[in-house]
This record gives sequence, C-alpha cells and structure tokens, in this order.
Amino acid sequence: MARYNGPKCRLCRREGEKLFLKGDRCYTDKCAYERRPYAPGMHGRARKKMSDYALQLREKQKVRRMYGVLEHQFLLYFKEADRRKGVTGTNLLAQLECRLDNVIYRMGFANSRDQARQLVRHGVFMRNGRRVSIPSMQIRPGDVIEVREENRKIPVVQEAQNVIARRGVPSWMEVDGAAFKGTVKAVPVREDIQHPINEQLIVELYSK
Repeated sequence: MARYNGPKCRLCRREGEKLFLKGDRCYTDKCAYERRPYAPGMHGRARKKMSDYALQLREKQKVRRMYGVLEHQFLLYFKEADRRKGVTGTNLLAQLECRLDNVIYRMGFANSRDQARQLVRHGVFMRNGRRVSIPSMQIRPGDVIEVREENRKIPVVQEAQNVIARRGVPSWMEVDGAAFKGTVKAVPVREDIQHPINEQLIVELYSK
C-alpha cells in the first residue's frame, strides 16, 4: 500500500481524535477536527457499534498513521517488539518513538513528523557528526542529533523552534535550541508517551 497523500485532517477525523499531523495548526482554532469532530463522508455523523476486531484495527491504524509508517513496516516493528524481552506493546511504541523522524519532531526541529521525514531525506541533519538521510533509522541513547550549520536558517526549522513550547520536550531527551542540537538520554518508557494509545489492542490484533 502506497503512502497516503490526501488531506491529513481527514485521518484525524476518521480516527476520532487529534493525531497532530499538521504541526502547530493542530493547536489552533483552524484545526479541522475541532470544527468537525466526526468521521468524514456522508455517514460520518452516524453512530456505529464497533466490534472487538474493529476497535483493534482502528487502534492499529491510528498509531500507524500517527507515526507515518506503512503497513508492512508496522508489522516488522511488531515482530521485533514481540521478539525482544519485556512487554510487547511497550517495545513497539519505544521503537516508533526512536525513529529518527520522530526524534527530530520531538526535539522541535520540525513541525510534524512528515516535515521531519522530508528534511531528513534532504540531508538537513547529522547524527553523531555524520550526515543522515534515512527517516526510519533507530536512534540509541547517547546519540546526538543536530541541524547542519548550512541548513540552520531554513525557515521551517526556525519556525519549529519558535513553537516547540506548545509541545514541550520529552524527559528522555535534552535539547539545546540555540545550538540546534539535541541528545537522546535514554530509551523512552511507557510513561513518556502521553498520547492516548491502547497498545494492548494492537497486540491482540496481531496475536490472532
């Protein structure tokens, strides 16, 4: 399945909650979900009773869309999370949080994960002093992410720095905005992920 290129706000409305796919706009009264908090389409306002399978599927789709991961990629993440020691659901979320594009978004160097992904592909960032261009790269504790000096005046990067106060920086990373640099201090734990996600539903879906 190809990557979705349609209206981002339509995905939030379909999942019934904000996925913060459009950066700072999601915090304003321009947010489409705030104006129309129901599913898109002519039957969007209809009340529907969801089966257990539908609830599990919607939770998986919500998380997949939030992090911008394709179906096959998401399945591989789950298999790896299931293989590792610990709680499968927590392992899955930790892997998604440690993606390079998500780390850049969390550090405030991009307004959204989509924007972070595009900037990474254009070689705007360095990891431990080396240029990187793979958005799905897994970041480890101790890694230093910084904006290349020649790219620090890019308007979207500077704009993202101005609005990071709305989101805040997670406790598992440390950011020096003036130096356009951030350090990952630890692997995120479940308490670090504030968005309402019921990862157990995803585990149940893939365990059938």
